[in-house]
Amino acid sequence: MTRRHAVLRTRGLVKEFRGFTAVSGVDLDVAHGTVHALVGPNGAGKTTLFNLLTGFLTPTAGRIELDGQDITGAPPERVARLGVARSFQVTSLFPQMSARAHVELALQAVAGGGRRFWVSDRRMRRFTERARELLAEVRLDGLAERPAGSLPYGQKRSLELALALALDPRLLLLDEPTAGMGLEDVERTVELIDRIRTGRTVVMVEHNMSVVGSLADTVTVLQRGEILAEGPYESVKADPAVVEAYLGAEVA
Repeated sequence: MTRRHAVLRTRGLVKEFRGFTAVSGVDLDVAHGTVHALVGPNGAGKTTLFNLLTGFLTPTAGRIELDGQDITGAPPERVARLGVARSFQVTSLFPQMSARAHVELALQAVAGGGRRFWVSDRRMRRFTERARELLAEVRLDGLAERPAGSLPYGQKRSLELALALALDPRLLLLDEPTAGMGLEDVERTVELIDRIRTGRTVVMVEHNMSVVGSLADTVTVLQRGEILAEGPYESVKADPAVVEAYLGAEVA
């Protein structure tokens, strides 16, 4: 089997906050075209690592590479321009704006106009067809004109995913994509991620281990800012160190 090249790589990554080391010497390789899950208990360093990868935090030490290009310390907007998109754990939408208008605004920003709200309707209409395509990709095509604030929670998360896809990313980072969802929304989101992963690389932070097991090709387990274990889900969940550390009966 041919080994896939690493689209995202870190070496010796460290992040300290006033003497507290949140990420400690992490070497991470995310293979092209895979879903790579970051898991661990609260305080393991997952969110800090995620924010380092997307430019929202600057490393104390170490290196981050995207397809061999050094992006260490690059600001989020530069990381995004290089084809990296992320979703956030907390939804951040404009309640009165329609789902379609949200996506049109994202497409306009990608086209170089920035997120300018005073752009004429005529100029925005050139993004309408693509916006509807993206909404269809996340199964929101029938809700294009609904105000975002009126959408159920699971559909708001789907809309945020459409906004990320508007960047046409080669690397998609998902922060707790199923957090706060009921079983039906979780199943819908798993199906959605499984569809949109085609032609992309996905990194996700996720607490729901059944979701990880359904989607992830590789699982990196973090504990106290260090990598405790890494590999396919089935091997990681059976690792005695992982079970003893925090997963216990949940994956037994």
